[in-house]
Parts: sequence; C-alpha cells; structure tokens
Amino acid sequence: MAVNADPGVQAILDNMQVIVGSEGGSLEYIDMKGGMLTVKYHKGVNEECPECVPDHALVETMFRTSMATFAPYVRDLQLL
Repeated sequence: MAVNADPGVQAILDNMQVIVGSEGGSLEYIDMKGGMLTVKYHKGVNEECPECVPDHALVETMFRTSMATFAPYVRDLQLL
C-alpha cells in the first residue's frame, strides 16, 4: 500500500490503489519534492482478461485527472 502524509495525495493513492489493485496491481509512493509526485506502478496480471489490466498510460491519465481535483498544488507526476 502506498502511504503519504499529505491528505490530498493520499486520497489519490487510495483511490488509484483500488483501481489497479482490482487487477493485481499496486502503487508505491516514492517521493514528493518541489511539487513533483513520484509513484511506481506495479502492473497487475489477469490471464483471463489481459485488456482489463490498466496500462501505464491509463494510470498516468487517471492520476493527472485526480491531481487536478484532490491535489492541485502538485505540479507534475513521474509515474515509474
């Protein structure tokens, strides 16, 4: 589970973890410095429905959309 002390960032991590976790994925909070949030996405595996697993680009898009709502002070995202 990804953990961060900032409540806005934590809300994003919690919501996104539910989405990626449903397909066996996980998120790892790395750091937040100078408005840059760094998170590692460990992609899940679903052999019965491989297209159900969110790809890196989709996770990044969802993160950026959530940042605008829950943490607008976060200026950029590095999704590893």
